[in-house]
Amino acid sequence: MTSIPVITIDGPSGSGKGTVAVRIAEKLGFTLLDSGALYRSVGIAALRGGIDLRDHQQIAELARHLNIEFGVSSPDSVWLDGEDVSLEIRTDIGSELASQIGAIPAAREALYERQLAFRKAPGLVADGRDMGTVVFQDAIIKIYLTARPEERAQRRYKQLIDKGIDASLPDLLRDLKERDARDSERPISPLKPAKDAVVLDTTDLHIDQVVEQVLDLVSERLVSWRS
Repeated sequence: MTSIPVITIDGPSGSGKGTVAVRIAEKLGFTLLDSGALYRSVGIAALRGGIDLRDHQQIAELARHLNIEFGVSSPDSVWLDGEDVSLEIRTDIGSELASQIGAIPAAREALYERQLAFRKAPGLVADGRDMGTVVFQDAIIKIYLTARPEERAQRRYKQLIDKGIDASLPDLLRDLKERDARDSERPISPLKPAKDAVVLDTTDLHIDQVVEQVLDLVSERLVSWRS
């Protein structure tokens, strides 16, 4: 077993995994990997560069050499080629592009090694869709967060409005369901809980309650892992 513990937090969009991962990483002093931001950034970079998403080889090359940094201005900030794209990658187009990039096997393979490199002492919190099932199968604990689609769409709507980004709740719900289907049905790294994951339904929980529950689970597992 590696001496660097990994905690994975997977789940669909709007399940709360991003916020929970940030808070757990801050609490433990661990490195944070927002794998979704990698896929979103590849999509935005491809859009800016006029790269056809059907050109899988070119997309893979872009993913392999992407100039991306995390946490430059804040714990959850994302910088692409020296520019803060934290808001841009969280738009609807960012979400759509990420889902399309995620369905390209060559792109997933190109990003695989980059994700593994985030494993640094004293530990890593990795959030995404296949962190526990594919990338970090030896994680000391795997969390899978979920919630009803209507609740997740409402959360996404509030998040965008709070950031000053126009949004339509019906459109968000439709897009969310379409992405759920695409992510769950893709042949490579489909969205699903790892067999040994702890599944938490966050529909009726406040984010602070979710963080508390996850932190309790993680703390208990860390004690056991270290002993």
